[in-house]
Amino acid sequence: MKSEKQIREYILTFTNLEFMMTNIVVVGGGAGGMELLGKIGKKLGKNGKANITLVDISAYHIWKPLLHELAVGSLDEGLNAVDYRAHASKNGYKFEQGALTGVDRSNRKIILASMKDKNGVEILPERYIDYDYLVLGIGAITNDFGIPGVREHCEFLDLTEQAMTMRQKILNRFLQHAKKPDQGYFDITIVGAGATGTEMAAEMHHVADTLSGYGYEIAKDLLRINLIEASDRVMPSLKKECLYEAVDKQLRALGVNIMTNTIITEVTAEGMYTKEEWFIKSDMMIWAAGVKGPDILGTLDLEVNTMNRLIVHANCQSTTDERIFSFGDCAACPQPDGSYTPPRGQTARQMALLVGDNLIRLLKDKDAKLKDYLYKDLGGFVNMSKFYTVGNMFSFLGGGVAIKGCPARFVYASLYRRHILTIHGPIKGLLLLALNGVQSRLRPQLKLW
Repeated sequence: MKSEKQIREYILTFTNLEFMMTNIVVVGGGAGGMELLGKIGKKLGKNGKANITLVDISAYHIWKPLLHELAVGSLDEGLNAVDYRAHASKNGYKFEQGALTGVDRSNRKIILASMKDKNGVEILPERYIDYDYLVLGIGAITNDFGIPGVREHCEFLDLTEQAMTMRQKILNRFLQHAKKPDQGYFDITIVGAGATGTEMAAEMHHVADTLSGYGYEIAKDLLRINLIEASDRVMPSLKKECLYEAVDKQLRALGVNIMTNTIITEVTAEGMYTKEEWFIKSDMMIWAAGVKGPDILGTLDLEVNTMNRLIVHANCQSTTDERIFSFGDCAACPQPDGSYTPPRGQTARQMALLVGDNLIRLLKDKDAKLKDYLYKDLGGFVNMSKFYTVGNMFSFLGGGVAIKGCPARFVYASLYRRHILTIHGPIKGLLLLALNGVQSRLRPQLKLW
């Protein structure tokens, strides 16, 4: 048996090793952040080569492209959420819930705001977390362009909590109209005809159709949706004419009023004013017109661009501090043609995996040459609920291949399946997907609370 002195020495040695390990802090548990943590957690965290900590404002992860489905009840967060603490315990990292409020670069610490409950009672005080390498992947927020009234009167789909709050408002409005038919129409205005706006417009019609089967007496013409777009067509990011025309045709078939070349100048509690001084009466207004970096990025003494995105080198290191990396929508990474990376989900995933490779290289050799990121456009999809799906694959190959209907829906669904398999591994991932499939047949089509 070991003596008491030997045990003390062993504990001291272990503690010193723990103290001497490199501290890597990742802020942001989105799709890219989860894949990054899976990579460095297995190669560094589980092998005792680094202390890895994830920081996120939420307690669980939901794939952001599905937030519009969560907002209308098509997606059940109980079946699709990934608990950060549970995932951390199995993947070699730790989790801290909180909102980033500052970075002390001289002492290599990040600052988290105090946590409070819904009643304002403090749960945890302000906290500090040490880092040797900091990775910022906090995504983007919807850009209000400084238009008066947008922040006060519009709904947003930046966070899981916002989507869940919106869901309750939507269900309440439908219930009011169902019980009081004389209230008139349910007028919804969505600003921004990109993927979020078009998918949300289609999902709202899906909700109206489905609720009719759950005791809601909803008139067929109850829902009136205005889709506002500043450019001359829906889905400006889609380059193939056949695809954006297909989206336009399907939305119009659903009864969506598409208003292109329309600029909003003011929002009130009753509706919106356009540049031409038209007033668009609205019971609910959803703002999905472009993105910018979260406001906190402009306070961190790091270089940002006009969209408040962190400017990074091609290897994803901050131009201000080589100890800080960034990826995804909050980062502006230069490309060989002089452009910067677009704020897209696939960009976040590609950049996050490259950051993981570079961190692994640095821990092996602090003077190692780091990889540069080159954006590869794999295409994009628009899933208009149960009605129609269009997409473009392999855009980097001479414009890509356009697909529509069932093939497009299959590929779109496979993107989420791949995400689940990447996060949980093949065995657990397949079991979760199978369980989700079974439960989707047993539970209602919509989450009604």
